[in-house]
Amino acid sequence: MNKQTGGPAFPVTSDNYANPDSTGMTLRDYFAAKAMQGIFNTAIEWFPTDQSQDEESLKLFKDIAQDSYAMADAMIKAREQ
Repeated sequence: MNKQTGGPAFPVTSDNYANPDSTGMTLRDYFAAKAMQGIFNTAIEWFPTDQSQDEESLKLFKDIAQDSYAMADAMIKAREQ
């Protein structure tokens, strides 16, 4: 297991995958996506408007992404115990 990324989230063999050189998303990415989903489901009131995002929105998205990866890192660290 890669201690920084957790390794592949959905490991496959070359027998059942079209591109054996690709391992797909990492477990860290998967955990971060789930954390981000939880944040949006519980704490954010966001309604897409099909308009350009303003600076405040872009900062919010960046903060949420950083927090999501921080949670993912904590989950990977907890797996080592």
